[in-house]
Amino acid sequence: MKAVLLGVGQAGGKLTTALAQFDADAGYGAVLDALAVNTAAADLDPLPLETVLVGQSRVNGHGVGGDNELGAEVMDEDVVEVLDALAPKVTAAAEAVFVVAGLGGGTGSGGAPVLVRELNRVYDVPVYAVGILPGRDEGTMYQVNAGRSLKTLVREADATILLDNDAWRSAGESVEGGYEAINASMAKRIGLLLAAGEAVEGVGESVVDTSEVINTLRAGGMAAVGFASAPAAEDPQENVTTVTSAVRSAVMTGLSLPSATDADAALVAVAGDPDRISRKGAEKARKWLQEETGSMQVRGGDFPLDSDRIAALVLLAGVERSQRVEAFLERARQAVRDEREETPDPAAAFENDELDDLL
Repeated sequence: MKAVLLGVGQAGGKLTTALAQFDADAGYGAVLDALAVNTAAADLDPLPLETVLVGQSRVNGHGVGGDNELGAEVMDEDVVEVLDALAPKVTAAAEAVFVVAGLGGGTGSGGAPVLVRELNRVYDVPVYAVGILPGRDEGTMYQVNAGRSLKTLVREADATILLDNDAWRSAGESVEGGYEAINASMAKRIGLLLAAGEAVEGVGESVVDTSEVINTLRAGGMAAVGFASAPAAEDPQENVTTVTSAVRSAVMTGLSLPSATDADAALVAVAGDPDRISRKGAEKARKWLQEETGSMQVRGGDFPLDSDRIAALVLLAGVERSQRVEAFLERARQAVRDEREETPDPAAAFENDELDDLL
């Protein structure tokens, strides 16, 4: 899938950079171009991408301070500037546009839905969102921001691929190191999804192509992508279990949104040396995925690579009924309830008849 990436906000810009770098390092050529947009100049400066600073008349390059309503307003005001910068990048070769954003911050959560809406008005190709959910420890404001943003993104985007920060942060890891590891893991998953059918090394029996990715995501709503790999024997007959285990691991422990296995549609691509891929294993894995997701729309195919390992890339679409999504939405709803609770007036503590007002 030939794609153009648009990173929004700090987290979106960093993940977009990681995606573009992964594609360039692998030589897949699936990422046609990339652009980063933000209201904070300091977050754009380190990025090796073309950038657009929005909201200068309102926030003077200092960001929106987590206020996603302000983030949406400034993006709406400057959306033409962003579209003008993106227009030369979305050529006739582009098959999709991906808007990448952290859903907890102000610029990403507020600006991404605005851009997705406008891009869908301008372009005929699918416009997908990649949304990063905040962790449980990131505060009430971030939960509320993400809940509101996700509700809007799901309505505006052709599909929204989710990454759950909580699932990918390792214990004892620094915040910065944790985010770098998360970005690398997600870049591999999205990068391979885009590359499937593009960078083919060798001839597969049934190669996954762009139309199958698009048709899987046509279920709309929320989606998740998983990955796992294992060493492969030279004889494909010895790799039946290797293939099925890789697919199971991609779903059970390697999903960007863990435990989101109840899906409307699915796609499984088995990557590796075509001479090592077990057809029996691939078919067994596809049937297992059909049972696990409860979906009759399970597509499958090969991703030929020159490798001594076998890998599984799994895309699940329509996962909004999953326990993980419901748990996050409940956190967001609770955060809204907490936000609405009346804050006591500090001056009330001094209300008594023995103290006179100074003024």
